[in-house]
Amino acid sequence: MSNNVMVIEHPLIQHKISLLRDKMTGAKEFRELVSETAMLMCYEVTRDLPLKEVEIATPLAMAKTKIISGRKLAFIPILRAGQGMIEGVTELVPAAKIGHIGTFREPNTNESILYYCKLPEDISERDAIIVDPMLATGASLCVAIDELKKKNAKSIKFMCIIASPEGIENVTRKHPDVEIYCGVIDDYLDENKYIVPGLGDAGDRMFGTK
Repeated sequence: MSNNVMVIEHPLIQHKISLLRDKMTGAKEFRELVSETAMLMCYEVTRDLPLKEVEIATPLAMAKTKIISGRKLAFIPILRAGQGMIEGVTELVPAAKIGHIGTFREPNTNESILYYCKLPEDISERDAIIVDPMLATGASLCVAIDELKKKNAKSIKFMCIIASPEGIENVTRKHPDVEIYCGVIDDYLDENKYIVPGLGDAGDRMFGTK
């Protein structure tokens, strides 16, 4: 496996993934779990943010302490399921800007087609973190990465809850410079390109559309 693939094995994340997998978990709880899992994962994805030392007056004395140093972030959900992760990550990084990328799968070829892209105007000054609950074939993610590279994003990371081996192989082959963070790597993709055992269609379960 590529050194750019990180599996976040924190017990709280693993527990929430188990609840997400359960077919009896309803839409409301599913949305909450996706948001909570995204927040927990965001701690690890932002671990390398640079710090600088400042002086702050506490009620008792001056203190030398640290704050994030000049790094500007943008979160980019892949529509539609990626939108469910935004509330969680922006709880941690409220100053981050949000972009959106939408793709759809061409049914005959399984090729991912871009239909929407709206990114922050200053994306070239920001580190981009793409979010989507699932990494299946990796086709949509590769489209999203291509768009961010065209706009000269400073750096690109991807965060998902469940990934497939096939998706990881596809993305790391085409974009070896992009770091992938996931909660778990599942077994394989079935003939319909669903992750097995997975959790079903994340968008449908999140929004109650199936």
